[in-house]
Amino acid sequence: MIKSELIQKIAATNPHLYHRDVERIVNTIFDEIVDALARGDRVELRGFGAFTVKHRASRQGRNPRTGTPVAVSEKFVPFFKTGKELRDRLNDHA
Repeated sequence: MIKSELIQKIAATNPHLYHRDVERIVNTIFDEIVDALARGDRVELRGFGAFTVKHRASRQGRNPRTGTPVAVSEKFVPFFKTGKELRDRLNDHA
C-alpha cells in the first residue's frame, strides 16, 4: 500500500472528513515521525511497532566487481521493530 492508497482508504471509511483534511492528517503524522527520528528520538506506536535510528560506524568495504577497497562513511539508518500485537496478527492469519 502506498501513501495515496492509505489516504483514499481512510477518506472512504470516514465520509464526514474531507479528502484534503485526511491527506493533511496523514502527512502530519509522517512528518512528525520523521522529525522525531531526525532528533534521535524513538517513536513507538503501541500494538504496531517502534521506529528507532541506528548508527552505523564508518568501515572499509570493497567494490564487489573489482575487489578494490572502498571507504564507507558512517551513517544513521532508520530501524523498525514490530510490536507484539502486529506479530500476533500476522502469524494468526498465516
